[in-house]
Amino acid sequence: MIPKDILEKILRIDITTNRLVTDVFAGAYHSVFKGRGMEFDEVREYQPGDDIRSIDWNVTARTGFAHVKKYVEERELTVMILVDASASVHFASTGQMKNKLAAEIAAVLAFAAIRNNDKVGLLMFTDEAELFIPPKKGKAHVLRVIREILYFKPKAKSTHLPKVLEYLTKILRRRSTVFVISDFLDANADYAPMKKSMRIANQHHDLIGITLTDPREMELPDSAMVEVMDAETGTKMIIDTSSKRLRQEYQAKALDGINNRNRLFDSIGIDHIDITTDVPYKKALVSFFAQRRHRLAR
Repeated sequence: MIPKDILEKILRIDITTNRLVTDVFAGAYHSVFKGRGMEFDEVREYQPGDDIRSIDWNVTARTGFAHVKKYVEERELTVMILVDASASVHFASTGQMKNKLAAEIAAVLAFAAIRNNDKVGLLMFTDEAELFIPPKKGKAHVLRVIREILYFKPKAKSTHLPKVLEYLTKILRRRSTVFVISDFLDANADYAPMKKSMRIANQHHDLIGITLTDPREMELPDSAMVEVMDAETGTKMIIDTSSKRLRQEYQAKALDGINNRNRLFDSIGIDHIDITTDVPYKKALVSFFAQRRHRLAR
């Protein structure tokens, strides 16, 4: 039995994100992702104006007349949404908790996909793939995806994305658009295996990273002695946040982490979207769709 508060959250996300999809994202999604996948339809005789690169030389040699391969846009795409369920996403200093924000963003992407008659699947992960929901169509399926993101109880606390991406490439045979929603806090610790796993996954699929960051992960308050804990390891320590030097070192380390992560994405050619929990995510998603549409149009 799903608790009443979870049902209310699902309904609220349904109403909010559906409005966003209707007003903004459905058309943007179509222009960015539709038409990128093409499937073979038939071979027909060459006609003036046809692209010579599409000539089927085997058929041409056999018949004595130039023939070209004809392709059509794939009738449907598969969208996989990978959501980080580790302990670090169950955190908020201001604004939304990261896992709640992940559910909203996933809902926007999922509703945009089903509006375009595409399939949507979900993979919840920690240091391994913990829950896989195969891609399907329909609003009822999307509502289940949202429910799982909000209600899912992970077994582990830590994150190991390379292992998860390896699992994904094994079970997902068809080329898909894959959104990875995470805080990517393990990106620096596992840089080499992360780069290798992302490169392989991106060769099979269209991989897009969506990074969720809480403001407190970037900057400490000017306060006093406080106890902090690493959510994934459980390690606790007391720090003096009134120290300007400590705050500067903390911020510098956080910026280095972001720069390293973005260099990792860029080195593999993976699109990425940076979202902070205290700023509405609409602008970041709109900007992503616009930039990607512009790049594909060139």
